[in-house]
Amino acid sequence: MVYQPAAGARDLLPLDVAQKRWIEERLQQVFHRWGYHRIITSTLERMDTLMAGEAIQRHKVIQLQNGQDEELGLRPELTASIARTVVTRMTEDIYPQRLYYNANVFRRNWEKRHNRQQEYYQAGVELIGSDSLLANAEVLILVSNCLDALGLDSWHLILGEAGITTSLLNAFPSNIRSHVRNAIANLDRVTLDTLPLTEELHERARIMLDLRGNSGDVLAKVSSLALEPEQQAAVNNLKSIVELLESECKFSLILDLSLIQTIDYYTGIVFEVVSDINGQAQVLGSGGRYDQLLGLYHPQGKNIPGIGFELSIDDLYQVLASSQQLPQTIPPSNWLVVPTSEKVDAAAFAYAQKLRDSTHLVRVEMDLGGRDAEAIRQYARDRSIAQIAWINSDGTPTIEAVR
Repeated sequence: MVYQPAAGARDLLPLDVAQKRWIEERLQQVFHRWGYHRIITSTLERMDTLMAGEAIQRHKVIQLQNGQDEELGLRPELTASIARTVVTRMTEDIYPQRLYYNANVFRRNWEKRHNRQQEYYQAGVELIGSDSLLANAEVLILVSNCLDALGLDSWHLILGEAGITTSLLNAFPSNIRSHVRNAIANLDRVTLDTLPLTEELHERARIMLDLRGNSGDVLAKVSSLALEPEQQAAVNNLKSIVELLESECKFSLILDLSLIQTIDYYTGIVFEVVSDINGQAQVLGSGGRYDQLLGLYHPQGKNIPGIGFELSIDDLYQVLASSQQLPQTIPPSNWLVVPTSEKVDAAAFAYAQKLRDSTHLVRVEMDLGGRDAEAIRQYARDRSIAQIAWINSDGTPTIEAVR
């Protein structure tokens, strides 16, 4: 029998880990420069936390059962867990809170992926405690900084507004609204045309499906829909964000008011980061504003505004691997310390420790015996080890550069 990981799981070998860490470390540097602090939440959560008030569908969560018949699940994303932590464990902290994470998530049949993978890696941020235009702009510009740090320049941002989209959907009958929503989310014009709607509502649905493209054109189209004052205020707010981004940022921006995220707790702007490398569009991350999510977990039901995003380490890896930017080898050791006899084993360990105690990182291996000098040299060459320290019978080292 050949033992393999469980279906949907995988192993990361040393080179995979080095490449993953290369991505994570660069993102982490950006997060630190913007004043964000890392938070680590539980991988295992209660189902009522993970479902975020039905915003996340139950069947997409990998569920577990404990001995007390309590419904548990593996987190399919981080925002709900962080929201729960902030309002229950960080009640004395000062807002705004700037938090970031690097973590694995577990998803069943998520986002219509063709493979059977159920474990993914993400990095992202949550900016909690402000509903301002500047908070929205900070998160969107931070996304741009992250991709710059990874050397990615062929990408664009798709920006929508969940509040506007939801309010426009409210014009449709409640018994068919979810079908309209799904058709628009999947850009499915055929299904949309077959739904039992009046001609006026069919036209409204078609307009919603076409609310995508140049920001000026989209804003003009949505303004033609006889908006309520609250809807118009949201459009004006979106216009202000677009103007700020277009004046300060160099990335391509597409406004898309048909953009609907699979997770349904977003209340304001929503966005996707899409790669354009090799002529193929690939979503690298997504995010948005969720001003009512924290209220689900707050002991007094108090709503605290928040906005954040996640970047998929797996999808970033695929894009970066094709551009040869990731490390192609694991870091080699700097030294191989070789005791020349059993009598100097202790001296060899002491010398190796002296090398490791350097103020900068020095990777030191000990030879474990059982091979001759030429085999030791060949091992060092194969592993790209720069130097061998032969520990002599008197405990002194003889240094040899590996060629």
